[in-house]
Amino acid sequence: MIFTHDTEHALGAVADLINTGSATGGGELLHDVAALREYVERNRISDVSELTSADVAAVRRLRARCLEIFTVGSVREAVVLVNGLVSTTPTTPHLTDHDGHDWHVHYFAPGARLADHLAAELGMALAFVVAAGELDRLRICEAPDCARVLVDLSRNRCRRYCDSRTCGNRMHVAAYRARQRETAS
Repeated sequence: MIFTHDTEHALGAVADLINTGSATGGGELLHDVAALREYVERNRISDVSELTSADVAAVRRLRARCLEIFTVGSVREAVVLVNGLVSTTPTTPHLTDHDGHDWHVHYFAPGARLADHLAAELGMALAFVVAAGELDRLRICEAPDCARVLVDLSRNRCRRYCDSRTCGNRMHVAAYRARQRETAS
């Protein structure tokens, strides 16, 4: 494990959040409160109050800011973006041991709206990535027809595709077919 469980969980949630947007090549997936609730449940985000359409809009704005961090050209740019993200939301670090997980730190203020909750949690996870010198683990899928993001938590940093069953499989099949054509000619 490169990072703590809660940091890895937050990194998965930030990638999933970014991939709900039309900027990653698909349509807008956070189109209403029900879709936002699905995101919250899928990512097992705890301590979430009742969601509203204002939360949908605020989370979409947060999503755009998170995407910028995956596309920066330097660590210094990432530092500016991450610091901007975590400085805009009130944080109240506290220890918790919910849902069968050992003690870990939550950074959001109790009762925070979802966008502030996510900005604190996801922003701190991204800060840990940058501080550990692991910014290159935040990537865009290498499939030419995909713009989804991924967090490469593999030991040898070999993950190239957002999903090995879709983009990865498509790219491997294309490479195999190209080798077959080359051999046949």
